[in-house]
Amino acid sequence: MKLTWNRKTNNKKRSLDAIANYPNLPFDQHKPSADDTQLQNGEPAASQNQEKPSADALDSDSQQLAQSFQAQGNKLAEDGKYREALGKWEAALNLMPENAVLLEQKAQVLLEIGDAWSALKAATRATELEPSWPEAWITLGRAQLNFGEPDSAIESFDRALAIKQPDSVEAQDDRKTALHLIKRRKQLHSSGLSTDTNRYMVGDRTEAS
Repeated sequence: MKLTWNRKTNNKKRSLDAIANYPNLPFDQHKPSADDTQLQNGEPAASQNQEKPSADALDSDSQQLAQSFQAQGNKLAEDGKYREALGKWEAALNLMPENAVLLEQKAQVLLEIGDAWSALKAATRATELEPSWPEAWITLGRAQLNFGEPDSAIESFDRALAIKQPDSVEAQDDRKTALHLIKRRKQLHSSGLSTDTNRYMVGDRTEAS
């Protein structure tokens, strides 16, 4: 399977100093702030007399923090550390729950580790948020294939081909795989054998006979 997070993100990196203001999120270490130091020394914290940050400022900080988590997850995924990448992306999704790119990336990695059901849910949500994004439909189709739903997968690949160039090799190859699985299922049906072999592993290519 062709992993695609590397070409769809444009993230800003943040320093650990900025991230340390969010102690409840999974990160390396919470550095004590100036207020913490003052309180430990028995001095009043200067921030007590300051105005609270505006909602816009908080939103901006959260977005930048989420982008930092996303960038770290991207790097981990590129290095093959899929479960660690998922942890970073989950932290980012807690701050940006309707980010279709993150959801699609999450679906790809879930397929890599064999969790087809969770991948199906993440990819479905990505297509709901960005219905005109062909890569999300391709990932959904792959999740449907791995979950044993080749008929639904063909519909997703057709959606991707309708949005993208009709000669997209990626979508066409996956569509052929789905058609082959449907054909094999019919053959098993007619022979009275089990039809539980609909799933395929991510990255596999089955030639149609």
